Amino acid sequence: MSTPETGTLAVAGARLHFEVRGAGPLLLLIPGGNSDAAVFDPMAAALAEDHRVLTYDPRGNSRSPLDGPPVDQRLDVHTDDAYRLLGHVAAAGESVQVFGSCSGGLVALELAVRHPDRIRSAVVHEPPALAVLPDAAALSVFIDDVHETFRRAGVAAAMRKLNALFGGRPAPVLPQAHDNTAFFLAHTMRPFTRVVPDFAAVAAAAGRIAVAGGRASSTQVICRPAAVLAERIGRELTEFPGGHIGYATWPVEFAERLVGVFAAMPAPGGVPEPAEARET
Repeated sequence: MSTPETGTLAVAGARLHFEVRGAGPLLLLIPGGNSDAAVFDPMAAALAEDHRVLTYDPRGNSRSPLDGPPVDQRLDVHTDDAYRLLGHVAAAGESVQVFGSCSGGLVALELAVRHPDRIRSAVVHEPPALAVLPDAAALSVFIDDVHETFRRAGVAAAMRKLNALFGGRPAPVLPQAHDNTAFFLAHTMRPFTRVVPDFAAVAAAAGRIAVAGGRASSTQVICRPAAVLAERIGRELTEFPGGHIGYATWPVEFAERLVGVFAAMPAPGGVPEPAEARET
C-alpha cells in the first residue's frame, strides 16, 4: 500500500487533516459518523491505481481538531469544509467525483446540489437521514434516548442501544486513527439523523447522483433513508458489496463497483440512462 501525501488545511473553526494518493482524475472519499481517512485506506489504495484519491478526517474527528470547545455539528459547515478542501487540492476548473457514506453521504449529496460546477458526480451511500422516514418521530425519540444513555451511562451502553439501526447487531467497528465515538454520540449523531434533504434540489441534480445501499444492510433501518431518497428522486437504489461499511470490509470489490457506477453516470451535460437500463 503506497504512503499517501498528507497535509493540513485551516478552515473556519478547525484544521483538516487530509491525504492524497495516486494519479488521474480526482476522487474525494468522505467518511461518516465517528470515522476518519483511515477507514478508506485499503479502498483508496485500490482506487489510486487509476485516480488521484483525496481522503480526510472530518472536523472534530481524529487529526482534524476544532479550534474551540466541541459543538453540535452542522451539515452546511461540513459541506463547506469539503468544498474548501477540493479548492485546495483540485486543479483550477477541475470537476471531481465524490463518494460519501453515512453522514459523509449527506455531505456528498449537499456538495452535488450546491456545487455543480465542481462536482461531476456523487455516490451517496446509506445517508442516515432518518427524518425522511414515515416513522421519523419515533426514530427521533430513539436517537434522543441513545444520546441520553451516552450522557448517563457512557459510550458502550449507548452503542448497544444504537445496534437497533443495524438489525440488532453490534454497530460496525471501523479502522480509524483515533476513537471518535464519544464525539459522534455527543455532537454528530442527532443533527445528522435529523437532516431532511431538499428533494426538489436533489431531483434537479439526480443525473449526477447515485444513491447506494449495501447488499448486507438492505433490510436494516440504517439503509431505509437511502431507499426513500432514491425513490423520491426517481432513481433506482444502487447496490454495493457488504453492509454499512462495505468499503472497509470489501475494499477491492467496493472500489470496482464504485468505478463502474461512476462510469455509467453521464458526463457533464449528458443525459442519464433510463432507470431500467442501469445495473442495480
